[in-house]
Amino acid sequence: MSAPQATAKDWDQVRKAFAESIMIDTQLSSLAQNLDGPDWPMKGKDETPAKYVDLTFAEVQEMLVLKGQPTERFDQLVLILRETLAFDNPFGEMVEQTAESSARDNPLIKNLTKLEIPGDFPVTLTALNADTLDFCRLEKLTTLQEFAVFAQGMSQNVIVGGDFRKLLNALSHVDEAALTELLPFRRGSKGLHLVEALAQATRATDPYAHAEAAKIWFSDQFNALARDASSPAALARHFVVLGDPVLEQKAAALLKPRVRGAAAASGSKAGFFGALARLFKK
Repeated sequence: MSAPQATAKDWDQVRKAFAESIMIDTQLSSLAQNLDGPDWPMKGKDETPAKYVDLTFAEVQEMLVLKGQPTERFDQLVLILRETLAFDNPFGEMVEQTAESSARDNPLIKNLTKLEIPGDFPVTLTALNADTLDFCRLEKLTTLQEFAVFAQGMSQNVIVGGDFRKLLNALSHVDEAALTELLPFRRGSKGLHLVEALAQATRATDPYAHAEAAKIWFSDQFNALARDASSPAALARHFVVLGDPVLEQKAAALLKPRVRGAAAASGSKAGFFGALARLFKK
């Protein structure tokens, strides 16, 4: 028995897509007739896509063989499902492929990858100004990758300014100096960093809220800082990269959560908080 032309990847793609189709319970013989292709030879009310789409590549072929069907029957099944989907939504596959191709060929995304900057990093954790953040909210741009895709798709006749243009140019030309102003990026390094995020949080409208969100995002790095909390010197070494003693102290202070009420009045110096207090002690 010869191997089918359709691959396991082809089957997985078409069966997952068809699982959402309103035609899933329509008889395959009817679908074949609608497509003006060869008849589906097996009749019966249960001969519908629903009978097959939950099966794996191997399982669906095994079922067809047990029914005495040739290899070509599997290829016909894939063709019926695929062409029915295309008929049902003639532009869906084209749009999906165009979007995937656009993202793959996007130079901004390529530069994010080269710099090891996560595409899913939230724009709300950047140092973009309020106007640019408002624009991103209006356009539903929540991550750096969404920003990159949107920016790449803009017409060259569209004029943008401010931090939007600054970040666009920084990513286009890998301008590390500009990136450090807008992202928690460290010159000469790759990826994003909690220390720089805390430094940028000191300039946020609500520094503690920004810092808390950053600590969640950079949880692994926060845990590393917490492990060094017992030693003020070790903790300070994490922040010396900022190169500004005043900023280093302000950023490190944001490691502590916002304290309210009785907890604030108690001034506890235990554990991590105690290390911070000793770090700033004159």
